[in-house]
Amino acid sequence: MSAPIEGLLIVDKAEGPTSFDVVARARRALGTRAIGHTGTLDPLASGVLVLLVGRWTRLANLLASDDKRYRATVRFGTSTTTDDRAGEVADRGDPALLDEARVRAALTGLRGTHAQVPPAYSAIHVSGQRAYQLARRGDTVELAPRAVEVFSLELVEWRPPDAVLDVHCSKGTYVRALARDLGRALGVPAHLHALRRTAAGTWTLDDAVPAALLEDAPAARAALRTGTSALRGATLVPVDDRVAAALRQGKRPAIGAPATAAGVAHRGEELVAIVAVEDGCARVLRGFG
Repeated sequence: MSAPIEGLLIVDKAEGPTSFDVVARARRALGTRAIGHTGTLDPLASGVLVLLVGRWTRLANLLASDDKRYRATVRFGTSTTTDDRAGEVADRGDPALLDEARVRAALTGLRGTHAQVPPAYSAIHVSGQRAYQLARRGDTVELAPRAVEVFSLELVEWRPPDAVLDVHCSKGTYVRALARDLGRALGVPAHLHALRRTAAGTWTLDDAVPAALLEDAPAARAALRTGTSALRGATLVPVDDRVAAALRQGKRPAIGAPATAAGVAHRGEELVAIVAVEDGCARVLRGFG
């Protein structure tokens, strides 16, 4: 009996394709439709895209909460309808008014936890439709601010009219919106000109395979990461045969493990279930069969 096709596939997405295009290529290469991801990248963005294959798609909610890191280029002088270079020009201003010191000072107000208004062209649901669908139709899209956290935001290079930034932020942060808001803080319209995700959680570009590898089915299979070593950053809960059997039956066995809201119970390299550990007992949140 052949081993199941499952695990993590860390891909370096190129500019141009959508994240769903990459998922479709992975499905063809691996011969399975059971492929998800831990967070999309816009078509104009590149970098780390974490794909979940087979039963590992059940880990999506657990891993999607990982923070992200980016190298972003903000261009001053124009804002756009999409907050990136794909949109139509919405406003113009003179970037000659800016200097490196002013840009560095303005970054301070965007660090930490704050309420961010997502871009109108986003995948957020509004009245049962995606916001970008309404925006493309010409409808006015008003999105409620969302709490995001920007752990660090540093100016790497100032080359007028562009500012190159390193961004470390929480799940759900729109770097396009950071670019828009930076321009507003400085009084000069701005948009996101380029974006590269350098890390998703503990996975970095050094761990990623080029998206072109997905044209080679054997190579794509060989690049799959499985077992506990592929769960860097997740809470691991080792269990013995007795506890593993009880979890598979939906029971709440006693377990000598620290309390956790969500961890991965495993017997050796075999994943058993996603569990919560409460009051010395393990409760199944989602099983692995």
